[in-house]
Amino acid sequence: MSTDLTAVVAPITQARGLPNAHYTDAATFAEECEAVLHASWAGLAVGADVPEAGDAKPLEFLGLPLLLIRDKDGCVRVFQNTCRHRGMILVSEPRKIEGAIRCPYHSWCYSTKGKLVATPHVGGPGMNTHEAIDTDTLGLIEIRSHVWRDVVFVNISGTAAPFEEVHADLIARWAEFDQPIYHGGADSSFTLSAKTNYKLAVENYCESYHLPWVHPGLNSYSRLEDHYNIEEPHKYSGQGTLVYRQFKGENGARFPDFAGLSDKWNEGAEYIAVYPNVLLAAQRDHAYAIILEPTSINETLEHVHIYYAAPKVDDAMRAKNTALWKEVFEEDIFVVEGMQRGRYGPGFDGGRFSPAMDGPTHCFHAWVAQRILDYRRGHAVAAQ
Repeated sequence: MSTDLTAVVAPITQARGLPNAHYTDAATFAEECEAVLHASWAGLAVGADVPEAGDAKPLEFLGLPLLLIRDKDGCVRVFQNTCRHRGMILVSEPRKIEGAIRCPYHSWCYSTKGKLVATPHVGGPGMNTHEAIDTDTLGLIEIRSHVWRDVVFVNISGTAAPFEEVHADLIARWAEFDQPIYHGGADSSFTLSAKTNYKLAVENYCESYHLPWVHPGLNSYSRLEDHYNIEEPHKYSGQGTLVYRQFKGENGARFPDFAGLSDKWNEGAEYIAVYPNVLLAAQRDHAYAIILEPTSINETLEHVHIYYAAPKVDDAMRAKNTALWKEVFEEDIFVVEGMQRGRYGPGFDGGRFSPAMDGPTHCFHAWVAQRILDYRRGHAVAAQ
């Protein structure tokens, strides 16, 4: 199914949202995965998933078997989790690689940098080399990756412009936060499951319009009128608040602030969607990253990770802070699941956008649509 996306990229006063097929039709979603999730810088994991040299974690991204690993020099890398010999999965559960990555099938071995370093008996019993096997060309297939704010972004197609170029404006916007951040540990991460297309989670995160009805507790002190839209067409979008309230523990204790922040961040905070599937927060005393993992067209895992300005913060405060954020994010589940169910209504044409309130969401829809249109044009030219 080739959807008509003309109305999606129109100005917001005339625009409609993405057609239902982008949330319900398998063939349309497959095209979108190629055009959007594979061709851009998508979030895969966080560096904290592999904290020490040699740590390895197998992952899947839209069915693609991947291996996240911190090499012996401490660099985070992403490889296809596939042996170059017979295609066996190399690592089936998170573990420490003590020496080399060894295939459990025929024991071909790879360094943590992906180089093929051993091929036992490849030339016959006791013969570990063969002239037809060029080890220099049979290393693991590395996936292009980049780490920013501890999020590991991957470009599956390998065709995107460099991450620093694609996201130059956002990196500059948050330049004050270009300093070490520390994952809070096991009690500072959790995963929520939602029966929804990943895009609906992005759309919901982008805007503050829903606060009074979906987050009444949050809205009691950070009201709708205290928020502003962040709209950078073709780049990113989100929302900010002018009344960020720091978390306080017993006796008024607070988390340490990030160093050297300007006055803007005393009571300000920003919440931005880094297209296509990463949701980030910038706040004076802690941050978070949400990696949206689309496990199917209508199922998404939300991997939440919370960070601090210091490697050690108060245990009780940290645990309570996690619980508070989990409560907020859980409040959104019924909304994104309800919108997913609504997309099966054949009369729904993508919906309209409030020019005053829905600008960030329209930015995301238009970005997705433009990526797909560019992909279609490229394929049309190639077919000529």
